[in-house]
Amino acid sequence: MNSPMEQESQLARLGLFDARVPRYTSYPTAPHFTADVGAEDYQRWIEAIPPGARISLYMHVPFCRRLCWFCACRTQGTQSDAPVRAYADVLLQELELLKASLAPGVRLSRLHWGGGTPTLMPPDMMRRVAGAVFDAFPLAEGAEFSVEIDPNEIDEPRMDALAEAGLTRASIGVQDFDPEIQKTIGREQSFEITAQAVRMIRDRGIASLNTDILYGLPHQTPQKIADSIQKLMALSPDRIALYGYAHVPWMAKRQVMIPDDTLPDAQARLRLFEVARDLLVADGYDEIGIDHFARPGGGLAVAQRAGLLRRNFQGYTDDLAQALVGMGASSISRFPQGYAQNAPATGAYTKAIREGRFSTTRGHVFTAEDNWRARMIEALMCDFRISADEFIRDHGFTAATLATLFAPVKAEFGEMVELDDSGLSIPEPGRPLTRMIARMFDGYEMEAKGHSPAI
Repeated sequence: MNSPMEQESQLARLGLFDARVPRYTSYPTAPHFTADVGAEDYQRWIEAIPPGARISLYMHVPFCRRLCWFCACRTQGTQSDAPVRAYADVLLQELELLKASLAPGVRLSRLHWGGGTPTLMPPDMMRRVAGAVFDAFPLAEGAEFSVEIDPNEIDEPRMDALAEAGLTRASIGVQDFDPEIQKTIGREQSFEITAQAVRMIRDRGIASLNTDILYGLPHQTPQKIADSIQKLMALSPDRIALYGYAHVPWMAKRQVMIPDDTLPDAQARLRLFEVARDLLVADGYDEIGIDHFARPGGGLAVAQRAGLLRRNFQGYTDDLAQALVGMGASSISRFPQGYAQNAPATGAYTKAIREGRFSTTRGHVFTAEDNWRARMIEALMCDFRISADEFIRDHGFTAATLATLFAPVKAEFGEMVELDDSGLSIPEPGRPLTRMIARMFDGYEMEAKGHSPAI
């Protein structure tokens, strides 16, 4: 077994610390979407969902009381509730368009409110939106209703409204608890206010809690991330996403507020990840894919053991619905036929919906090649393994064709991948390279500048 220093040296030789590659929450990735997909395609794909099907529904609320400098999401600031109320009215109109287009009996396997800050909605609006959704599409048996909750933007009345609406899973972004880091990234959120939000969630019988924490932040050190992880574990979340901060100020303009010289280098990022991972594993969390951790009895861990783990725009999921329908400005839907993205600008999205039409402005139609490449990439990201039997059975490959496809990967990454008759796999030492290995199965040209560091 190589020493940690030898392991790091080998990863460096393979380019881990220099590479920028997609996160592969979709394939092809969003930069490859084009205006060739529009509202008519979306309408056809919605109408093709069969009666009684289970779908996932994502609802995007792009407003925040303050704009965090680290964030690369499509959001806008507001100090009043008026824009949020007006936007919620448009969401309800979009919901009516969906209801009129979907076949009878469609139910939800997942409902997720994301943002932005969905908890900016006042309690009466939360009740109204949730009521309208469930009136149109009831929750299926075993379904989940999750909401991203900002501890700085939640109170007892809003928490009551979510609980009464049937919230089953709360999601809280932590990033890091260190005050210096929080100030530098424009996201001041103390451990105490986060713990208070968790108490509100627990007091209402909502047992499932997701949290996000970042590594690679400005001024972050192994000791600081260890302290933050230990505080996070004291809140007992059942799922933790440990994401690498992507510093892309040429794309997310607000990130220019974060000085480049405060950021850890690539080798330091790897050590930060390893410190956090080791603490989580020691506390009994299962590693899920490349950046998630879950309690062993939870849905993600069970799905991983059963080979049913999947990856989508929210990260890892145990949801097997064939269609993910995105509502709201900039939301992306995934259908068996392809991807469809709503107008990113709130004004353009609002105009289309008020005119009684869907707001799709771009997307991608899947080819047969897209489908098998997408599945190979997803299999690596979820299971660190591409099964030869699966692709011979489901995609018509021969053992010889797979061998030809796998050979360049083995040549590039050597002992960091294993190759035999059962397929291709990534052993433990090679797992930091997973996104780079997945890139070998990507059939599209890629501009590295548009993506996050490989570690």
